Amino acid sequence: MEPILRTAGTADWITIILIGSILFLVLAKGLFYSRFLNFIILPFNNKYIFMYSKKERLMNWFHIFFTIFQVINFALFIFLARQILRESTDDIYPFMYPIILACLLGFIVVKIILQLGNGFIFGSIKTIGELIFKKLSYLNYSGIIMFLANVILAYVAQGSKTVVYVAILLILLINVIGWVTVLRNHQKFITNYFFYFILYLCALEISPFVIIGSYLKQ
Repeated sequence: MEPILRTAGTADWITIILIGSILFLVLAKGLFYSRFLNFIILPFNNKYIFMYSKKERLMNWFHIFFTIFQVINFALFIFLARQILRESTDDIYPFMYPIILACLLGFIVVKIILQLGNGFIFGSIKTIGELIFKKLSYLNYSGIIMFLANVILAYVAQGSKTVVYVAILLILLINVIGWVTVLRNHQKFITNYFFYFILYLCALEISPFVIIGSYLKQ
């Protein structure tokens, strides 16, 4: 396929976004270095989960910094991947990016609120908090893959579908590892609320990927 050409202006705003996201990564590493070392091996070692899932959890600056880093790069990856898979430059200018970013951020916030609400209703807010922390930690880790893919797609291999597909595969793999960890560690809890767990899985975990997939194909 023909590579998607980017103007200097397009490259400029993408560069600003990538540098901005790196700042949050640098802050997370600089302020929480030992925690960062445990986090960076997350898919291969559960030490990070065991050490931090029962304390501080969501309201920790390391977790917040990495969540911001992930959301920024997730939105940019969706933006770039859609251009490449559609082989179109219709939305090459940045006005679509803040829309994607706002939708993604809004969904994550609403999803967390709904999950915590369900935890409050069923009297299991502590367990739900741990589940959210674990799943979001793996999603945050996949933000590193998204960042690397964004750099490659913006500057090295513009228009490469291979990079997009490999990145999607790695992102899914990391999050599947996270789900396997969650299921293994919370079997009893999930069994007790199995029907509600299936509803939650379809509504808040599977459907977002279906929506994103549909958007990329449009």
